[in-house]
Amino acid sequence: MADQQATPPSSPMLPLKRAEDFPPEVLRLFDRYVHGDISRREFLVGAGRYATAGISAAALLDALSPRFAQAQQVPPDDPRIRAGSVEFESPKGYGKGRGYLVRPAAAGGRLPGVLVIHENRGLNPHIEDIARRLALADFVAFAPDALFLLGGYPGDEDKARALFGQLDQTKTREDFIAAAALLRSHAAVNGRIGVVGFCYGGGIANLLATRLPELRAAVPFYGSAPAAADVPNIKAEMQIHYASNDERINAGWPAYEAALRAAGVRYEAFVYPNTEHAFNNDTTPRFNAEAARLAWQRTIDLFNRTLRG
Repeated sequence: MADQQATPPSSPMLPLKRAEDFPPEVLRLFDRYVHGDISRREFLVGAGRYATAGISAAALLDALSPRFAQAQQVPPDDPRIRAGSVEFESPKGYGKGRGYLVRPAAAGGRLPGVLVIHENRGLNPHIEDIARRLALADFVAFAPDALFLLGGYPGDEDKARALFGQLDQTKTREDFIAAAALLRSHAAVNGRIGVVGFCYGGGIANLLATRLPELRAAVPFYGSAPAAADVPNIKAEMQIHYASNDERINAGWPAYEAALRAAGVRYEAFVYPNTEHAFNNDTTPRFNAEAARLAWQRTIDLFNRTLRG
């Protein structure tokens, strides 16, 4: 299970609790930093132009970093759930995978399954909490960890990103496909599965929709679009969530939407006004409570409609 002690130790001198509290350029620099486009040093140099007497570039970075414990909604030992690690075979991937399986403690029968795909840091405490939230919504949630064979989430976001860069994505994608097969065949699951993913995981959710005809629903949050040539393979119902201030990801939407329409794929797409990439992640100031609440309710409604039968 991921280390729950990954909260940065310091805090800025000025209150920086919302995306609106940061200069837009700092948010853009942070997005480039967390996606590996620039180094930590390059972020600090760039953010230094917006530092003031009351807050340094390092404090800006600290303020934007996740606070897992403060945002946790469902404790790992919550008596309403049953949670633990499960390993699975992945012969086309890295050979073996592991994920976090969570289900309601008082389930009265087999339930729908939802695969939860993490961001580009592996299975951190926030994604584990997302899986637990799904279990409380009466689903069996399975969150595989792409970093499993590299030791799992290391308890540090920078170290996690560095490890992530070492992965062979061809093998990693096969691991997620194997994880979906495990979930669908699990004794607690009714055979109907969906997927939800965030950022990198949103891209994987899009990809899985093109690779798994048995997938009933896919919900990518601000994820990269799949190859247009693969879109006709999608059988799942798609629900796609975008942040309004996310030029990098949103640039792919027009071509993706055209491919979805041409292929006759069932889909709906939402762009949430005045939001940043990762607006659903309630561990950082980029979180937008109103947009996250609405997007999450739409997600649950879709899974209830498509997976319960």
